[in-house]
Amino acid sequence: MPSIAPPHTKSSRDNALWFWIGMAGIFCFSLGLRFWGLSRFNTLVFDEVYYAKFASAFLKGEIIFTGHPPLSTYIVAIGIWLGNQMPWGNADPKNSLTGLLLSPFSYRWLNAFTGSLIPVLVGAIAYQLLHRRSFALIAALLLALDGLFLVESRYALNNIYLVLLGLLGHLFFLLALQTTSWKCWLHLILSGIGFGGAAAIKWNGMGFLLGAYGVWAIGWLVHWVDLIQASFKPRPNSVSPIPRLARSPLSNLPQLHLGHIFIGLAMVPALTYYVSWLPYIQVDPGESNFWQLQLETLDYHKRVGGLDAHPYCSLWYSWPLMLRPVAYFYEVTQATQTGLPPVNPPLPSGGKEIIYDVHAMGNPILWWFSTAAVLIFAFLLLLRLWQSISQSVQFASSQASSQVPSQSTAVTGQPQSVSALYTWVMAYLLVNWAANFLPWVRVTRCLFIYHYMESLIFAILLLALLLDRWLGGNRSWQKTAAVTVIGLILIGFVFWLPLYLGLPLSPEALQLRRWLPSWV
Repeated sequence: MPSIAPPHTKSSRDNALWFWIGMAGIFCFSLGLRFWGLSRFNTLVFDEVYYAKFASAFLKGEIIFTGHPPLSTYIVAIGIWLGNQMPWGNADPKNSLTGLLLSPFSYRWLNAFTGSLIPVLVGAIAYQLLHRRSFALIAALLLALDGLFLVESRYALNNIYLVLLGLLGHLFFLLALQTTSWKCWLHLILSGIGFGGAAAIKWNGMGFLLGAYGVWAIGWLVHWVDLIQASFKPRPNSVSPIPRLARSPLSNLPQLHLGHIFIGLAMVPALTYYVSWLPYIQVDPGESNFWQLQLETLDYHKRVGGLDAHPYCSLWYSWPLMLRPVAYFYEVTQATQTGLPPVNPPLPSGGKEIIYDVHAMGNPILWWFSTAAVLIFAFLLLLRLWQSISQSVQFASSQASSQVPSQSTAVTGQPQSVSALYTWVMAYLLVNWAANFLPWVRVTRCLFIYHYMESLIFAILLLALLLDRWLGGNRSWQKTAAVTVIGLILIGFVFWLPLYLGLPLSPEALQLRRWLPSWV
């Protein structure tokens, strides 16, 4: 594949420098927020009562059935073990709620570090899709300004690891499309390990792999359409109504044949998933085998119950609008109260009622704009598909009459190569959004808003794509709109930050942040 990078001029080197400075700044910003006051609550928050306990039991050589594949148990256990080898693992306060005497920092720090990597990883995927530094920076910044990802990163939960492994799978998948021979195979195998690892955290991690399958299938479908159109033998100066995608890894989708997919994206993920169970089975090999554990996991999810199983269950269609976030921690106390249990950080003075509330909620402004971006690009993609079908019919008709239509630009007024490039990126992001979202439609068990995290990644990438187009456009209103949207998202993040970090709030300040009745 020919390089799309511009010549290495002084200007391009300066831009690259500022790009890396920007990405490093986003990483440091994410890292600082995730580690700030990480031990604030010396207790088990929300599902830490499961995952931190599972990990502690595993370190003691005990097995507790988790209802999910065991990879996250190993990861949290590794974090606890490493934390206890370092000075911060022995810091106060401590609790024995997991079955071991531990500092909260020791079972949370690896989540915090992992979550700090996700904005950078999202930026890397954005860059591989378009090779535009501005797109990558905007995508990374928007992800860093989301509240749900921040909350999930600050506690010993497992969704962050699922997202990290799934995104690594997609990053290596895109890299495989830019290489050939053994390098392509290497990247595909790494991609398969990432996808298999995501499924080994939770079964819904398979949505990332489903998205890769969908993109590959569409790539081959368009390739076959190109071959059919080529059979008409158009004139040398004619343009195909569905031009080959230029200057993007997605142009090479047809280079991945069934052998690549079967080995790299079927056998490797399956083997990775199987291997992830072996340490779990070896702890007590007489109790269960691999297939029995799969049936037990399936039975667990069947027994979870419906919307009445938990007060914060939510319906799948409510997630894009963030209608029902989850309260992970809530405690009301008085600033003059003495002899407080170690669960609380130091209280402010004044004798007023203080509320600590950790809400697993996204940045509402970011979520609402990203949902709008999904709808906008879905409409544009359907419009582009209709145009392609119409042009194909016109193309075939013109060949029959020896007339070739002129198609130098798309409806947007851009050259067709540019239009096709953005069309493919839109398709890639929308397919992956749908692959991670639509399977939940048929699920009847209790679900939570954090099940939308995988789809949210691609919704945010779509919003970043829109903002990057506006910022790079020639119309002043588009630039103003893009800057305004980013500014509103930043303001929203700061406004709801106390709910992400569990900072003390007065009842009035908390109520000010509850915009909807369901945000309780």
